Parts: sequence; C-alpha cells; structure tokens
Amino acid sequence: MKHVTVLIIGMLLLVLGAQGAIRLLADHDNAGLLAWLPGGFAVWLACYSVAAVVGVLLAGWGSKKAKQSGRGR
Repeated sequence: MKHVTVLIIGMLLLVLGAQGAIRLLADHDNAGLLAWLPGGFAVWLACYSVAAVVGVLLAGWGSKKAKQSGRGR
C-alpha cells in the first residue's frame, strides 16, 4: 500500500507541475499556485519543472516497487 501511495503522490506532482508550467508558458503573468513565490517567471518555471521531474521519479519508483510486491498484476 505504501508504494501505491507514493505512485499516486508522484502522479499528482507530475500533473500539477506540468499543468503549471504549460499555463505559465502560455501566460507569463499567471503563476497559479506559485503566485506567492517571489522571483518572477524564471523561478516559477523552475519550481514547476522540479515538481514535474520529482513526480516522474516518484511515480516510476512507486510503480516499480508496487509491481515487485505483486500489486501491479
């Protein structure tokens, strides 16, 4: 169950990071969830990108471990 939870959290981070980065690239003034963060466009884009990459890594790791434990069959 722990690995499935990590998989879900990773997928959520991936979706939020990718959606935020795409929205920010389409409209530079719309920072979404990170509007409170100082630094402007470059910082917001970097944070969304990091969230997406961490989400991919967590989802991949959680999926691999869930399959090894027999949950992915």
